[in-house]
Amino acid sequence: MFNKNDMKIAKLGEPVLRKKAKKIKDIQSIETQKLISAMLTCVKKSNGVGLAAPQIFISKQIMIISSKPNARYPHAPHMEDTVIINPKIIKTSKAMTKDWEGCLSIPGIRAKVPRFNKIKIQYETREGQIERRTFKGFIARVFQHEYDHLIGLVFIDRVETTKDIITEEVYFRTI
Repeated sequence: MFNKNDMKIAKLGEPVLRKKAKKIKDIQSIETQKLISAMLTCVKKSNGVGLAAPQIFISKQIMIISSKPNARYPHAPHMEDTVIINPKIIKTSKAMTKDWEGCLSIPGIRAKVPRFNKIKIQYETREGQIERRTFKGFIARVFQHEYDHLIGLVFIDRVETTKDIITEEVYFRTI
């Protein structure tokens, strides 16, 4: 069902990006495990720091955080690949920071997006275990960006003014 080499990224305008993703009921199924493996491959090949299943046309509550410095995010902190299934945000900081984001589903665009500085979440692991973690800074931003994909939003939905949207070409000249 999931050919790792043929993964296509859903682009802005595809209906799947505006749907609320369905909860995963059987994490240990072969289908779910193959989907996770395919997503891990896809996020690496595309130089992303995160990927949500709706971005590959699968409306299910799975996301990957794969933060490592790469061509698209040269200053990303290194974090072990983390598979997050059926996530819930438990608590957020009051403080928010506006910073640059990009998205594999909206190529060529960057925008300043306000996000919570710190979040506490609960989710299920690839093995079906319940985990609670606190993310802050860049990783918290990546989580919130991917979580938005699970609830039918994209990062430009959160932009406060169109003056905060630029092309990636301009963005890379300014960092």
